[in-house]
Amino acid sequence: MDDLSDLIVAIDLMCIMFGMGLSLTTGDFQRILKQPKAVFIGLSNQLIILPLIGFVLVSLIPMRPEVAIGVMVLVACPGGATSNLISHLAKGDTALSVTLPAVASLVTIVSIPLIIQFSLFRFLDSEQEVLLNVPQTIGQLLMIVVLPVALGMLLRAKATRFALKMDRPVRIASGLLLALITLGLIIKERENILPYLEQAGLPAVLLCVLTMSLGFLAAKVFRLGIRQAISISIESGIQNSALAITIATVTLQNTGFGIAAAIYTLIMYAAGFAAILYGRRVVAKA
Repeated sequence: MDDLSDLIVAIDLMCIMFGMGLSLTTGDFQRILKQPKAVFIGLSNQLIILPLIGFVLVSLIPMRPEVAIGVMVLVACPGGATSNLISHLAKGDTALSVTLPAVASLVTIVSIPLIIQFSLFRFLDSEQEVLLNVPQTIGQLLMIVVLPVALGMLLRAKATRFALKMDRPVRIASGLLLALITLGLIIKERENILPYLEQAGLPAVLLCVLTMSLGFLAAKVFRLGIRQAISISIESGIQNSALAITIATVTLQNTGFGIAAAIYTLIMYAAGFAAILYGRRVVAKA
């Protein structure tokens, strides 16, 4: 992708993360102390179990190196910008769903470069090897993830009524921006999309099903409520695919690394719709 395209993708992600910031308050971070077990289980699924599942899948299923790296970039980016909306519609614990991606976004500033560098060494041969500039990557993540979230939170604190009024339109715009990013990537890689789909389709489906199922199961094993289980399941499966695509195209300068995230976007929203139907039915009975 050219410099203009990279800039557009980065700005789109900043807008999405700004929208996420509008939904956050300092109380969301304080909730770690109030609900430590639920937050710990949710973050463990997002930051530990998710990358492990991704690594096992790309190690067992034959695929091109760029697809394998794309999957690992994706699992390094938990916490989708719209996951709390899906959790809300599914009658999950909205407060928990807001807290998890907020905290995960801070942790992944460090974990994302480490996972990506490991993946580049693991799946590329010596002639293709790419050395990730870790300080530069952390700086980019601070600019396109942390700063927009902080600005959104600041606006929420200083102009609460306006921020709440803008929350829904910004969420809708975020979804449209993610759709445009995904569409642009698919168009860019249209000649390779079918081979990529054949290789990334199965891992993407398995990744979504396994992470959401294990997230729900872990919550039930540790005796959390049904609403918390729904939120942890959704947060485990709904990834920040916009961030994954941005890292692939802007940081790593390889659109092929972003195809897995583009394919996963379609799958995770279908899974999110199924979670909404399930959650509303189960919570209504409870």
